[in-house]
Amino acid sequence: MAHTDHRTMRRVLRQEIAGTIGLLTDEHDFRAMRRYRSFTFDDHVTYLEQVEALLKTRAAQGSHTSVALFAPEEYAAYCADNGIDPDPPASRARFTAELATTGATVPYDGRPLAELVPPLVDEAVRQATWEYASHLLARVGPCATCGEDIGHAAFTRAAHLLARILDTAPPGRHHLVCSVSTTPETLLAVLHAEEEADGSHRIDETEALEFTAVLAAGLATHRPGGLVMRTTAPGVPDQVYGWRLRGDGLEPLTAGEVFDAYCTDVDSGDLVAPESGVDYRTPPDLGEAGPTSRHRH
Repeated sequence: MAHTDHRTMRRVLRQEIAGTIGLLTDEHDFRAMRRYRSFTFDDHVTYLEQVEALLKTRAAQGSHTSVALFAPEEYAAYCADNGIDPDPPASRARFTAELATTGATVPYDGRPLAELVPPLVDEAVRQATWEYASHLLARVGPCATCGEDIGHAAFTRAAHLLARILDTAPPGRHHLVCSVSTTPETLLAVLHAEEEADGSHRIDETEALEFTAVLAAGLATHRPGGLVMRTTAPGVPDQVYGWRLRGDGLEPLTAGEVFDAYCTDVDSGDLVAPESGVDYRTPPDLGEAGPTSRHRH
């Protein structure tokens, strides 16, 4: 009887242990891991099927599992930095435990693995964008004239500009995109906001922080960039506004410039047919009340 009780207790305890599995989402990463002798999978499709079966089994047993994006290059660097052999499975488990606290993860909720991968990749991209934007802001350093932290001042300025954009926007649901040209890739952030009955806006705080950081990175570094907002409301055409980053602020695009930006293929430069039921407009005046940067660098 005591043995049965102990076994029952251990089963209950296992259900309370949260786990994380590192997932090789594409064929390239899968092939990179095959250099290790202890990685016994030969086929990526079979590997994904086995991962999904394991996730389903754990869920059926009442266990919670998160899925993390496993990057072989980061794993190799982690092992080199910590002086551990990358081949044993225990090393991969140790790296995965690190991912659980520092990397991008999504909880397994019973969806097919194919449906879980896109939000996992999106989360990884968002995290990388936040980290790189924060790195750019920190690297700018203090103002040579007054000693003020330029990155901090730019973040404050960006938050003010975002608030002004939402305050002057027409009623409805807003979809904002901010892009800043950086090396090696363009920084991109998206923010969704919906106006409440009292005039305030419901936004995701994490999205807002990332969006503000990307905008601030453009302001602090004076790199080329832009911001576009699309507003959707019942009974009226969608309204699209745009600004370009200029100095420490935003310069409004004309309706024609917004139209050109929306109706030009980014890759080929060819014109594409405009959407029906969309008005391309010059944005309202944001005003210049509020914090401005005094730095010229």
